[in-house]
Amino acid sequence: MKKNMITGSKLWSIAMITSLLAACSSPATTSTTANAATSTTGTTKTVSVSEQTSVKYADLVSLDADDTNISWSEADSTAIKLNGTTATVTGSGAKAANGSVTISEAGTYVLSGELTDGQIVVNVADKGTVHLVLNGATIHDNDSAAIYIQKAGKAVITLEKGTKNTVSDGKTYVYADATTDEPDAAIFSKADLTFNGAGQLTVTGNYNEGITSKDDLKIISGNISVKAADDGIKGKDMVAIQAGTITIEAEGDGIKSTNDTDTTKGYVAIAGGTFDIQSGNDGIQAETALVADGGTYNIVTGGGSTNAPAKVEEGPFGGGGGWGGGTPPTDMGTPPDGEPPADMPEMPNNSGTNAGANTNGAAASNSANTTTTTTDNNADADTATTATESTSAKALKAGTDLTVNGGTYTIDSMDDSLHSNNNVTVNDGTFSIESGDDGIHADQALTINGGTITIAKSYEGLEGAMITLNDGDVDVTASDDGVNAAGGETETAANTAASTDSATTATDAATTSNISVTETTGTTSTTDQASQGTAVNQQGRGPGGMGGAAASNNEFHINGGTLTVNAGGDGLDSNGSINMTGGTVIVNGPTNSGNGALDYDGTFEISGGYLVAAGSSGMAQGTSDASTQNTIVMTFPATQKAGTLVHVQDSEGNNILTFAPAKDYQTVVVSSPDLAKDGSYVIYSGGTSTGKAVDGLYTDGTYSGGTQVVAFQSTSNVTWVNESGVTTANTGMGGPGGGGQGGFGGGRNRSQSGTTSDSTVTTDSAK
Repeated sequence: MKKNMITGSKLWSIAMITSLLAACSSPATTSTTANAATSTTGTTKTVSVSEQTSVKYADLVSLDADDTNISWSEADSTAIKLNGTTATVTGSGAKAANGSVTISEAGTYVLSGELTDGQIVVNVADKGTVHLVLNGATIHDNDSAAIYIQKAGKAVITLEKGTKNTVSDGKTYVYADATTDEPDAAIFSKADLTFNGAGQLTVTGNYNEGITSKDDLKIISGNISVKAADDGIKGKDMVAIQAGTITIEAEGDGIKSTNDTDTTKGYVAIAGGTFDIQSGNDGIQAETALVADGGTYNIVTGGGSTNAPAKVEEGPFGGGGGWGGGTPPTDMGTPPDGEPPADMPEMPNNSGTNAGANTNGAAASNSANTTTTTTDNNADADTATTATESTSAKALKAGTDLTVNGGTYTIDSMDDSLHSNNNVTVNDGTFSIESGDDGIHADQALTINGGTITIAKSYEGLEGAMITLNDGDVDVTASDDGVNAAGGETETAANTAASTDSATTATDAATTSNISVTETTGTTSTTDQASQGTAVNQQGRGPGGMGGAAASNNEFHINGGTLTVNAGGDGLDSNGSINMTGGTVIVNGPTNSGNGALDYDGTFEISGGYLVAAGSSGMAQGTSDASTQNTIVMTFPATQKAGTLVHVQDSEGNNILTFAPAKDYQTVVVSSPDLAKDGSYVIYSGGTSTGKAVDGLYTDGTYSGGTQVVAFQSTSNVTWVNESGVTTANTGMGGPGGGGQGGFGGGRNRSQSGTTSDSTVTTDSAK
């Protein structure tokens, strides 16, 4: 019978992605009309994030005696001596014929020598364990897999200590007929496959993949190097790596699992090891869960972050959103009341209304490897996003949950560096990240419980529907938002009196995640909130302004740790609310007035920790009035140069803040446990400090030589000041509103806070 020739050379190509993503989310509009009768009918998901995820390698992977067995003896094994296109078999259970060796019985087989064009076939009918010892073996097959585990209970390949072994295939495979497509890897197994030992193995998959198991694939130890035309190492039900040194150069994915029909399988679990992965697509990709307890990783995907497509932005208005929302006061110093800053983008000509406004900043998944063109109505800043995508080039990617318990990671990825279609949890580890897209992205919850994370380059640093920082040191540099709480499945937007949501928000993936999901089908309503006062009800409104989109269910929680952000877009951005109870947050925000150092649609309640955020003034927001820790928001009369110290001290000379922003700035927000609601403070500009700055913040030393800008007395828990003193906030310019046609709104009403003078401490005559 004539053999059917199939060409297997695969060309890898990356289609450039063009995304029209806007920089900022729309501030909230809270009005008497909207709050009087807001109802939601449908399925509601309640999300509760645990502080610690306990999923580890040992919870997913169990080893038996065969997995760890590396011993053998000549007396108890069959020797297979390879020699060109022939082989000599000494012992039972195997036969050599036509340049190939077929193993038909369970047992131990020791391979040595070189097979220049032939195949090792394992076909054991009784499902026993076949132990292959590579003892200095070179195996090549021109038109099929060099090692083909066709049938067995389990196959174990031991790399004998001190030996070098090579396995490779050709670029063209020969199959029995057109319906056959297996094997398709240099080492291909239909049974469980385990690698162990202390030797070296070099695998070259010229046709398609390097190593493939259609069942479990385990690597216990060894020095394994794989080069593949497509995927490097692939297991269907699991890929489990306990230790070893693994080097992969793959045009497709580096390491991947593929079972997408059984939620208890399809995972990748890594206890440790050393990994050097260069992949055209994802570095390590799990169909379900990805768990990494430790190891040292150097991962480059898609040629690195420099190959990422440029992000093209329409500007901060999107679908006709006005400058609504935000909480700046009436008098912002410079520019004068009611006039937009010189660098504020021109208002779009849009006659739309706020009804049915779309929400901001979707945490969208890029899991598909197919070419698609999409319009993303949830894109950040309410802009429509058109993206053409042909590849996923993420470094660590999970279909359900990604959990990192430790390890050292150096990542340069064209796409997201850490990505999950569900949840990401970082419990520990050291990360050095350069990303062409998000540094760390979760479609649902992103939780950081520890570790040291440096995102030196990204489009957005941290992104998820719900983001929680409990501990750890996080340093983010982003060309757009530093932190973006956006997306998820419970997000809604409407500025009308009532809205209906019939979407079902529960997902099957939640059953294996660290998020508990409570589903309730029914109708929920919000009664009149007018009792909260005019100040709240007028948030997001300005002269002639219609507000931005309503706040979503997105949340950003800061309970501890340190977070430093340098963002070209919004520093901290939440399409819902921000809550801070502890930790230290330093934000070097945008220099353009279309974004803000802080940008939230709901509330920002702070009850502990230390916050300093510097940036432009056009979209400036402070913390919310409901906060129990006090805040000062200072707007300077003109833009201050990068590195110019801003110093705040109380009336007794105690340091509240000495900070050198990394970029030009005009507004500075500071919240500290040392601030008192009725305290007297002085703000200085310039000068020097004898202390040592960490991320621009001085916590010791002596400040001197600055110019006093203003002295004032704080009379509320959020005090807005400029060079003239404490200001009122009946109206004012906010940031770009979402969804509807809005005017230059955004001021939150506040009562008169007290009298002011240029350089004297003031008191509140009302008290």
